[in-house]
Amino acid sequence: MKRLFAALAAGAIFGAGLALSGMADPQRVRAFLDLFGAWDPTLAFVMGGALAPMAIAWAIQRRLTRPLLADAFDLPPTRGIDVPLAAGAVIFGTGWGISGLCPGPAIAGLALAPGQAIVAVAAMGAGMVLHRLTSR
Repeated sequence: MKRLFAALAAGAIFGAGLALSGMADPQRVRAFLDLFGAWDPTLAFVMGGALAPMAIAWAIQRRLTRPLLADAFDLPPTRGIDVPLAAGAVIFGTGWGISGLCPGPAIAGLALAPGQAIVAVAAMGAGMVLHRLTSR
């Protein structure tokens, strides 16, 4: 029950942050990507603002022997940059640029602007299925 409450609280805080910062608005994201037009630097400030709490979280994590609500940390291994990673980054960035939505805002968008978000969420789902089918 504690883990469920913690996940719900984390999701609510993340969603509130997306909504308050305007990052659930595809037009704002597209404006950030429009470097030679009406560029909007808001997203850069949001990403920069995320660095401080994340740095603190990593510093705390290094001092812990285990997480507060689990038996062990489940951190992915560090790997170098390879073709699958680069291809995934290109696909992610292309989808993000076209739709103006990355996964978090796309899910939030299902409640805020379902007409736009459903296409992005469906494309994400198709990409996950395709990855699962081709990565075996």
